[in-house]
Order: sequence, then C-alpha cells, then structure tokens
Amino acid sequence: MNSILRSKFFPTLLLLIFLVGCGIYLYAIDAPVMWSGFIAMMVFYALIFYFGSYVAAKKKEKTQGDSMLAGRSIPLVVGIFTMSATWVGGGYINGTAEYSAHPDYGLIWVQAPWGYALSLVIGGLFFARTMRQHRFRTMLDPLSQRFGKRITALLFLPALSGEIFWTAAILTALGTTFGTILGLETEPAIVLSAIIAIAYTAIGGLWAVALTDVVQMILLLGGLLLIVPVAINTLGGWETVWTTYQQKNTLTASFLPSHEALGDYYWVWWDYALLLIFGGVAWQVYFQRVLSSKDEDTAVRLSIFAGVICIVAAIPAVMIGIVGNVADWETIGAMPNDYASILPHVVRHLTNPWVATIGLGAVAAAVMSSVDSSILSASSMAGWNVFRPLVKPDITPTNLEKVIKRCIWIIGIAATLLALNVKSVYALWFLCSDFVYCLLFPALVCALFDKKANSIGALCGFLVSFIIRFGGGESALGIPNMIPFAMDEAGAVLFPFRTLAMVSGLVTIMVVSRLTQQQAPPKELKIMQA
Repeated sequence: MNSILRSKFFPTLLLLIFLVGCGIYLYAIDAPVMWSGFIAMMVFYALIFYFGSYVAAKKKEKTQGDSMLAGRSIPLVVGIFTMSATWVGGGYINGTAEYSAHPDYGLIWVQAPWGYALSLVIGGLFFARTMRQHRFRTMLDPLSQRFGKRITALLFLPALSGEIFWTAAILTALGTTFGTILGLETEPAIVLSAIIAIAYTAIGGLWAVALTDVVQMILLLGGLLLIVPVAINTLGGWETVWTTYQQKNTLTASFLPSHEALGDYYWVWWDYALLLIFGGVAWQVYFQRVLSSKDEDTAVRLSIFAGVICIVAAIPAVMIGIVGNVADWETIGAMPNDYASILPHVVRHLTNPWVATIGLGAVAAAVMSSVDSSILSASSMAGWNVFRPLVKPDITPTNLEKVIKRCIWIIGIAATLLALNVKSVYALWFLCSDFVYCLLFPALVCALFDKKANSIGALCGFLVSFIIRFGGGESALGIPNMIPFAMDEAGAVLFPFRTLAMVSGLVTIMVVSRLTQQQAPPKELKIMQA
C-alpha cells in the first residue's frame, strides 16, 4: 500500500478516479453529456497530469532555483514550445474566436494575437539578453536592485493582478469549453478545471509546466488543424464562408484600422494596440522562460521564434470565429449562450462526431497550458521578491519552496473567483496587460536602461500612472471614470488614457529621479549568483 502511495502514478490515479466519479454523477442525473468528448477529455487530462506528477517525482526539486527556473537548463526547442504554449492558451484561442465572431467587433478588434506576438519579439530583441546576462531569478529582481524591496513590493501588485486576470481568462475559456462538452453550467466547469490545473502546478514546478506545455501545444495545434477544414466544409467551403462574413461585417472584416471603420474609436484602437504590444513584455510568465534558458542566445531566439508561432496559431482560431459568425445557430438548434463559447460550439455542432470528440478533448486539455505558467510565475514573485525580503530574509530553500506552493493555491483560487464573476474571455485578456502596461512597464524600462533612475522617481511614476489609469475608470471591475476624458454617449472613454498613463509614468520616473539624486542616489544593477 505504501509503495502505491509513493508511486509517481498515484496522483494521476486519483485524478482518474475523480473524473470517473464525475462521469457517474453526470450519468445518474441524466446530464446532456457528449460522452465521447468526455472520455477523450479524461484521457488528455490524465496524460497532462501524469506528465506533471512524473516530472515532480523525477526531478525532486530541492532548491528555489530549480523550482522557479528548472536549474536554468531549458533547451531551445522546449523553451520555444513552453513560451508559445504560455501565450497560446485558452484566452488566446477562445478570445480570438470570440471577437472574430462578435458582430460588434469583428477582425478589426482582434488585436491581441499580433499584439502579443510583437511583444515577444520586442522582449527578445531588447530585454531578454540583459535579463539573462544578469542571472535574475524573477522579473522583479532588477526593480529590487534599482529601487529597493519596498518599492518592489508595491510594483508586485500590478504584476500579480496581471497574472490573476490572465489566469482567470484561461479558466473562463476552460469553463466554456469544458461546459460545452459536459453540458454543465460554466461555473462548475471552471471550478473543476481550476482544481486540476492548480494541483499539477503545485506538484511539479517549472519542469512540469514546461514539459506539459510541449504536450499541450501539440494537442492544441493538432486539434485545431483537424477542426478547421471540417467546420468550413460544413458551411460550403472557405470562399462561401469568407464572402458571407464580409457581407455581414463589411468594414470590420479587416485587421487594418481606419477612421471609416472605427469612427470615434480610432485612437482607442491604437491605445489598445500599444497596450498589447508593450504591456505583453513586463510579465514574469515571459521572463521565467527567458531566465530559465541555458544562455543569452537561447533566451533571445526562443522569444522571437515563439512570437512567430503565436501568429501562426491564431489563424485557425480566427477562422473558427468567422465560421461561428456565419453559422445559422437557430437552424442548427444550438444557440451559444455568449460569444465566449463560440469555439466549443463550432467544434461540437459543425463537425462530425469523431472530429468533435478528438477536437474538443484536445482543446479542453490544451487550453490549460497557460494556467500553470501564470500561477507559478505569480507565486514565484510572491515568495522570492515579497515574502523572502520583507517577512523572512533568512528563509531556507526548502521552506521557500513550501511558501511558493501555498501561493500557487492562494493565487489559483483568487483567479478562479474572478473567472466566476467576469464572463468575457477577451475582456479579461485585455485587462491583464492593461495594469502591467500602465503601472509596471515604465518601472521595468527605467530599472534596466536608465542608470539614474531611483526609488523616489519610481514611486512618483507609479502614483502618476495610477491616478491617470484609474481616473479613466474600468467597466469590467465596476470602477467609474473620475477624470473628464472625452467620452461617447454610452460613457466609454474615447481618449487613449492608458498610453497617457504609461508615458506619464515613464517621464515622471526619469525627471523626478534626476531631481532627487542627492536624496536617493541611484543603485547599479549587479549580476546575481547563479
């Protein structure tokens, strides 16, 4: 009995028992479950969970460096896969399909795929080499060296909120996909998916996350490539689908912005575009892969290659969204509850049973790929950059490992609660980069590239950005606008106040730092011990 409990198969066995129990319960209550998809999903989830628990048993991580950075030994190919899978997760795929299908937005507002792809390229060209050369452990390390541990704890807040919003977006996508397979409401589907993702993240650390990302990325791309041609042919072929989409959406059926299509929202479009491009850089989930790579050149290459893969991976999601927009759901008899569930509805109702079975199972398992990364990244920062310096500087590596694992559960639960209350995948997807762009990106740029930046400048820059950003309000969180920016009749702000907040914060840090050199002498960045 003890040998079974210690076996690397035991966590996966528990998961299978749990999923079988769910299946028996659903059968007992006569739930409208697509059983073939449920069985496929069980197999894929068990496969991914096994990889995570197997790596945990194999690696036996004993130091915080191994847990957070996998011993800085991630090779290029694995790095490219895990970087790509981190971005191309549930929010990326489901969110892209959601906005492509939405009649009020269309392709012109599908900015996140190419915006985040460009952020990876910019990160690789300008940030990755410097971060890896200094052997930092987290994105907050240069901020800690330059501005001190208390300012770093303050800047941890937008980093944490970004990771929580990102995780919530993916859990929402998981819930809609999982719910479509099981015929469940979104809420229990989100909770079930969250438990599975959080558990294997806590068990395995970064090596588990990286290797499961490889499996998830293969499943996701394979599933999408299987789904797209079948769904398109169901509606008469691509030429028919695209022509109908253009006729229905006219000006918004294009990725290029124009005053004619966007009207008063033209500058809002650019505000969001810059937010995604530069707000996608200052992420621990990104730098964790950069810092875990075996050398500087690998860090740069995996960023650029992953950016290219992200663009390619968005193409089938866009096509599925277009199919979902064109489909006559009333005739099909399966009207989606909202546009966030367009992708699983297309897969289940516009493909044949075999494709739906494999596709839904693969997508349901694969969209988990960013949850683990995001939760681990936020927990690493919480343990290494907040708890260790502020609460217990002499903490041992073993105890720090325990703190990080507790943080994984706390942050995962917080993201789950948020996912249960905000239904739009795309809204959360934008919001996660919003605060990072406005509040954290200026500080990171100055910490790495401005040798005169100091703690007083960083604090003043944060406050200026905070006032301008939240003065513009945030409808997704119920925050009213308090600064009289130009607005439309519905109360939406038309002024690009997010970019104003970012630029104002950046300029404030540089100016105030130069005026307070005597009060707070600038500190140099130092190369950390390996």
